[in-house]
Amino acid sequence: MDAVIKKIMPPSEYMEKPVTDRPTEAEVEAAVRTLLRWTGDNPEREGLIDTPKRVTKAFREMFNGYDMCPADELGRTFEEVAGYDDLVIVRNIKFHSHCEHHMVPIIGKAHVGYLPDGKVVGLSKIARVVDIFAHRLQTQEAMTAQIAGVIQDVLNPRGVAVMLEAEHMCMAMRGIRKQDSTTLTSTFTGVFKDTPEEQVRFVTMVRAGG
Repeated sequence: MDAVIKKIMPPSEYMEKPVTDRPTEAEVEAAVRTLLRWTGDNPEREGLIDTPKRVTKAFREMFNGYDMCPADELGRTFEEVAGYDDLVIVRNIKFHSHCEHHMVPIIGKAHVGYLPDGKVVGLSKIARVVDIFAHRLQTQEAMTAQIAGVIQDVLNPRGVAVMLEAEHMCMAMRGIRKQDSTTLTSTFTGVFKDTPEEQVRFVTMVRAGG
């Protein structure tokens, strides 16, 4: 029997308010040339002549999360799950984000779990939610809460568990310059928040994957 598919109208608060005065590509390229000059290099030399265009294109890709609504990714669910109502975990979702304080990379992986309440969502949609939030300027703490929040709000499961592990280049490349240090954040809603045993089960299953 085919799965029963249900379309949920997602909340709109997870779509960033559009910037009405977004600069043109020409203005962005001019800003990159200014930064190149500020570093002490010559933006007109052969190796840098096309860098402003490349940076503009790269930024459009790396920060396209501002133009997407993560709640939309969760809007289609499946109710034909043969009575399954236990823990669903998507583990080791690799992501690249950027620190909102220095605009340098955050590189890590996310582990996301939820306890369904009559419906599930396609597993790839969980990864898409992680990517959309990652493709915005972020702090790891905020990103952890955002992922859990949108899944809880849209799917309304019995609980959500999210754990992020990441290396921050703002610590590795500048300031204290500590390579290979990892930041771990987690958040829990519903049953996970109220039942420590469920938190332990989630972490144990995540760690079992190596």
